[in-house]
Amino acid sequence: MTRHDLTHPLTDGMPVYPGDPTVSVSPAATMAADGYRVTELALSTHSGTHVDAPSHLLADGPSLAEYDVGTFSMDAHLVDVEAGPREAIRPDALPADGSADVVVFRTGFDAHWGTPRYRDHPYLAPATARELAERDQHVALDAASPDPSPPAGDADTDDDPEGYSAHHALFEADRLVFENLRDLDALPSRFRLTAYPLRVEADGAPVRAVAVVED
Repeated sequence: MTRHDLTHPLTDGMPVYPGDPTVSVSPAATMAADGYRVTELALSTHSGTHVDAPSHLLADGPSLAEYDVGTFSMDAHLVDVEAGPREAIRPDALPADGSADVVVFRTGFDAHWGTPRYRDHPYLAPATARELAERDQHVALDAASPDPSPPAGDADTDDDPEGYSAHHALFEADRLVFENLRDLDALPSRFRLTAYPLRVEADGAPVRAVAVVED
């Protein structure tokens, strides 16, 4: 088996979704001053490569703690996205075989991580999200969100759906959303995705996302 790390490192001042708390990684104790090292982390539940639980947007949605740990080891089906910046991913992009636990969308926008262009990723059309929910499939992608992100500049947003329709469709079916994956280029169409979150009663958490590929 070959393992591919799909996770952005947690670093001081790393990119965050507009309006989210910044990430701080700073020394609380040092070898020189204290004879040991301790690092202080300050971050939100949606920092870096992370998973969204339904309680993120639904008042009565389940939190991460309500999912069995086995949920986070998934049979994955990779989809290459042909939609361009701020274009919708239509239902015809979905694989005919709906047997996978999670559909992973490779948009290529991880190449723009840390730049304003990263916000102009493709997004799931509402009908696409509804079909995934009906199939009981989770969603993962190498972008900030399955819904449009706020533009950084003068991008044309006239065709963007309002609100968080993709999130809502998935969350209402108790599906999970894994965001900000990276380095999907080397992966085959089918693999095992493990993305275990911190064990926290919360609306989301950073994950260590790893693709496990049979040789």
